[in-house]
Amino acid sequence: MRLVAGKLYFALRNLIEREEGQDLVEYALIVALISLAAVAGMNSLAGDINTAFTNVGATLTTNITTILF
Repeated sequence: MRLVAGKLYFALRNLIEREEGQDLVEYALIVALISLAAVAGMNSLAGDINTAFTNVGATLTTNITTILF
């Protein structure tokens, strides 16, 4: 009986002390934070790119209009 109780104790202790699942959770949190930062950065960058293309389009329209007419 004592041998069975000892084996059960060590088996439960191994289950409690396992750390393999913690690595997966940490990597998932890192990926989530990186993706959140990328999305936030892309929203800001998209607005700046849109403004730049609008300015280029307006300049081209102005210059082509003055050359043709």
